[in-house]
Amino acid sequence: MRGSSDKIPVPNPVQVIARAASILRALEGEDAGLSLGQIAQRVKLARSTVQRIVASLEAEKLLIAASPNGRVRLGPTVLRLAGSVRSDFTATARPYIEKLSNELHETVDLASVRNNHLVFIDQVIGSQRLRTVSAVGESFPLHCTANGKAYLSQFSEDEVERLIGRSYEARTPNTLTRIGTLLVDLRAARKTGVGYDREEHTLGICAVGVSLRDLFGNPVAISVPVPTQRFEKQHSHIAARLLATKRAMEAGMRSMAA
Repeated sequence: MRGSSDKIPVPNPVQVIARAASILRALEGEDAGLSLGQIAQRVKLARSTVQRIVASLEAEKLLIAASPNGRVRLGPTVLRLAGSVRSDFTATARPYIEKLSNELHETVDLASVRNNHLVFIDQVIGSQRLRTVSAVGESFPLHCTANGKAYLSQFSEDEVERLIGRSYEARTPNTLTRIGTLLVDLRAARKTGVGYDREEHTLGICAVGVSLRDLFGNPVAISVPVPTQRFEKQHSHIAARLLATKRAMEAGMRSMAA
C-alpha cells in the first residue's frame, strides 16, 4: 500500500516539448503520413507515449489524420507557422539585399528552394534605367538559373540527378539541357561559391547567384540578374559583392541564434 506522500511521476514539460518536436520532425516530408507504430520506432518512444502526444498535437491541428486506419501527417497549423517563418526571414534578409542593390545599382532577387524549383519571395528593383524585374511568387527551374545552380552545386552528382533528372527543358538556345554539361558548370560553381546564368533562362538577361540556409536550415538563394550588355564587365564584381552579402547574412543569423 502506498503512503500518502507517494505521487505519480509528472512528465517534465521540457521533455514533453522535445518529444513533440521529434514527432513533428519524423513526419517531415511524409505526405502519406505515418502510423503510431512507425512514429514510435523512428523517435524511439513507447507507442503509448506517442499516442498521448499525437492526440495533443491533433487537438491543436499540428497533426491531422492521413488515413482512416490511424496514420497522421503534418497539419494546417504547421503550414501557417512555416509561412510565418518565411515572412520573418524575408524581413531579416531585406536590409542585406537592399544594401547590395544600392551598391550595384542592379535588381536583387531573394528566393526559397522548393524541391526541384525556386520561388521568388522578395525583390529590390535596381536603379538602372535598363533593368530586370521578375514577379514575387514566380517559380523558376534550378538547371538554368544562377541561384538554382548555386544551390545544386552543394550536392553530389548522383544527388543532382535524383533531384532534377538527366535532361531538361530548353528555355533558350543557351540552356544546358543534359546532365553532363550541367555538371561541368556545377563543378565550377562549387569551387567559386557562385552560379552563373548566361542567357540560359531568358535571352538578353544573365545573372549571378549564391545559395545559403536560413535560421532553420531551409535553403534560400540570392541572385542579381543583369542585362547581357552589362554582364561581361560587371560579373566578377557582382560575384564578389554577392559572396560578401552572403557572409554578412550568415554572420547576422549566427548572432541572432546565439
